[in-house]
Amino acid sequence: MTAIFVTGTDTAAGKTRVTRAIAAAARAAGLRVRVCKPIETGCERGPDGELVPADALALAAAAGDDAPVTRLCPWRFALPAAPEVAAAAEGVTIALEPIADALTRAAEDADLVLVEGAGGLLVPIREGLDMAGLAARFDLPAIVVARAALGTINHTLLTLEAARARELRVLGVVVSHTNAVHSHADRRNLDLLLARLPARFLGELPHGAERVTGLDPASLLALAGSA
Repeated sequence: MTAIFVTGTDTAAGKTRVTRAIAAAARAAGLRVRVCKPIETGCERGPDGELVPADALALAAAAGDDAPVTRLCPWRFALPAAPEVAAAAEGVTIALEPIADALTRAAEDADLVLVEGAGGLLVPIREGLDMAGLAARFDLPAIVVARAALGTINHTLLTLEAARARELRVLGVVVSHTNAVHSHADRRNLDLLLARLPARFLGELPHGAERVTGLDPASLLALAGSA
């Protein structure tokens, strides 16, 4: 079993879209895929009053993962804020035990487990623990999702630098096109980033597409296994 942590350069970089695309491609290739979003904030309440983790459920649909919501997303909060902030609003401190249990159960019958973070690497989970620490705690190699827009050079390089400083294993970078149309300047900006990227370039997810161009699930598994 291989598990991969998907993080982003910032909020709304396209982590869920990219994770869904990887899950769907791996499933189509015949792999047993399981997903987990350990913490999701900004959840709305369903008809029964329970908080519904929309991103986690979208991942599950792409992966064909029919696990209960408690395994798909152990921690769910209403406030659309950093996990530590959202948890504090409900008088809760996030513990790792439910997350560890969810990952263990996901791994029981999977070839690939995709774990999507919340926000970027330095988003706080609780005092002394952030998303980078979560990935390190479970020894998860990471994929970084970067936006194809102004600011991506700084955001991406800072994220990769933070990952190196924390000795996280970065498999590579996927560029997510969150807008339908990019200006000439945005494209030139992105071209410069890719030319100087200090990590493997894994591919791009075009706007509205459901597949990461250039990313082969088998190659990704091999890369993760050798990391």
